[in-house]
Amino acid sequence: MPDDQYDLRGNEINGVTFSAAKKMKVSITHSKRLREDDITFTEEDTDRFLLPHNDALIISLNVLDFKFKRVLVDPGSSVNIIQWRVLEQANITGSIIPATKLLAGFNLASMTTRGEILLLTNAEGVMKTTLFEVVDGDMGYNIILGRPWLHEMKVVPSTYHQLLKFPMPEGIKKIRGDKSAAR
Repeated sequence: MPDDQYDLRGNEINGVTFSAAKKMKVSITHSKRLREDDITFTEEDTDRFLLPHNDALIISLNVLDFKFKRVLVDPGSSVNIIQWRVLEQANITGSIIPATKLLAGFNLASMTTRGEILLLTNAEGVMKTTLFEVVDGDMGYNIILGRPWLHEMKVVPSTYHQLLKFPMPEGIKKIRGDKSAAR
């Protein structure tokens, strides 16, 4: 890497100082012009918690008629996952479609699924039928929302801002992360 791309003192990267980077607005847009319905994240989106942090993005989500807490938003996951015990408590294990898949984590540990299930999710009034892989075993979360759900909802997650944003005809909807659940 050429010496002009970074400052060894840590004050500047690619010509941008740390203090300037903190003031920047992060914008996600597919057009050349910024419109009111473009998804942006600003420092004001962080006003509800202390910085710096290193927390995962944990939310609550309505699935069928139940509100599930400890839902991990994981853009690195290629599937949506739900715990067997959660379905057992909701008394809906009879709706599981038998299918076994081998899921592998980044540490090469693997887990075999018990099946799949289609469930109606409700995120801020947006209803989507979502396919979940059912696993039996403790994973620390009740549900993991991966790329299939994120892409279907057109969600832009920000772990830094502890916030999900997604477009709707009436404007941008937000789901805030649950800081206490993340700790």
